Amino acid sequence: MPRSHARVVTDRPHRYAKQLAAHLGRRAGADWDEETAEGHLRFQDGTGTLVAGDGALLLTVEAPEDRLAGLEDVVGRHLVRFGARDELVVAWHRDTGEPGSVQRRTGD
Repeated sequence: MPRSHARVVTDRPHRYAKQLAAHLGRRAGADWDEETAEGHLRFQDGTGTLVAGDGALLLTVEAPEDRLAGLEDVVGRHLVRFGARDELVVAWHRDTGEPGSVQRRTGD
């Protein structure tokens, strides 16, 4: 299945990953492992991973080609909303070489 990746620079990657897993877990399956700083998302149409690294949150979504953009949007939009004060930008890059979508804070 096609994949898309994003590296979101932030000084709070653990906080945002945990919050994203908890929030999306209400609508889809999700888990967060504090020890490994990794989480997994299970959607009806695909999956996602969250990895809190040093200074960045690494995101991956995997879905059928016709659903990939939708998962990029869902994960990215929620993260941008949580990180509005930090003005997070999520720029997706697809394994196919095509540019993915970009989510960022819009006007107030």
